[in-house]
Amino acid sequence: MGGYRSVAFEISGAGVYGALKHEAGVHRLVRMSPFNAAGKRQTSFSLVEVLPKLPDIGEAHIPESELDISFARSGGAGGQNVNKRDTAVRIVHKPTGLSVHVTSERSQMQNREKGLAMLRGKLWEMRERAREAEERGLSTGISTKIEWGSQIRSYVLHPYQRVVDHRTLHERHDVEKVLDGDIESFIDAKKNLDTQAGTV
Repeated sequence: MGGYRSVAFEISGAGVYGALKHEAGVHRLVRMSPFNAAGKRQTSFSLVEVLPKLPDIGEAHIPESELDISFARSGGAGGQNVNKRDTAVRIVHKPTGLSVHVTSERSQMQNREKGLAMLRGKLWEMRERAREAEERGLSTGISTKIEWGSQIRSYVLHPYQRVVDHRTLHERHDVEKVLDGDIESFIDAKKNLDTQAGTV
């Protein structure tokens, strides 16, 4: 079967985290799957995480004693290091159970540093969400399940063309443009909704 199990990439620029942080959540895709021999419509879900890149100082610093770090051989096609050296890194934050697995770089040290940066972002995001929930008097036990009914946005390619954000009800029918990255109208709609609700 084709496709990716997980993808991580970095976006840089002024105010980029503030603009994209509300893209975090479960996204639902409905399409005629190329992997279905019967040609039936299928639904798939993807969990999107948006993490800030934080320097390893102050509250963002994670003590070595809180980390469980293990190494394994990277998988994939091509490259001198693939399946020959233990370059893949898995890091677990023992107090919270949060974990990251990084295989994208060619060296163990590079994967370790990238993994620590991702883990700092995950911890910061978890603390911020817990703090916001506490301020609103909500439960701080936060979890996001990838399942029907939990999605923030749906991308429907069959039998009709529509992208709808379930938080703002903003929708568009130029699905290909949205899938190619034209999501500014969804970002603006969420920002306007938060402004009206007084949450920004």
